[in-house]
Amino acid sequence: MSQSNRRKLKILVVDDEDAVCECIRVLLSFDGHDVQAFTNSSAALDAFEAGRFDMVFVDYSMPGMKGDELARAIRMIEPNLPIVMVTGNAPVFGTLPGVSFVVDKPVMLDDLRLAIARASMGAPFHRSSA
Repeated sequence: MSQSNRRKLKILVVDDEDAVCECIRVLLSFDGHDVQAFTNSSAALDAFEAGRFDMVFVDYSMPGMKGDELARAIRMIEPNLPIVMVTGNAPVFGTLPGVSFVVDKPVMLDDLRLAIARASMGAPFHRSSA
């Protein structure tokens, strides 16, 4: 699918590492998505509650509220929203309730595109690489 044929999404990105957060934001913005990025789970949840998002990308290992906890909190507000875990150290595959797709770090644009395509179609829980 060419870049011009992709549906443009409003995406929330949450990662406690500034560089990773900015990298994902830039990659998704490159494809024309409207991206809001946060390095703090609580601030991200406040933004989620205040706005409408089509998809969420969240890191697993963050101080305070971990990514799976944030995913569960978001699911309570928006049960069918695609949530993509972007991580280098998530727990055992398939044990992340509320997560639609897992992308392993380091992340590439093709990984993000695949996650968007699979999660948007309601595809089952999947990991981007083995």
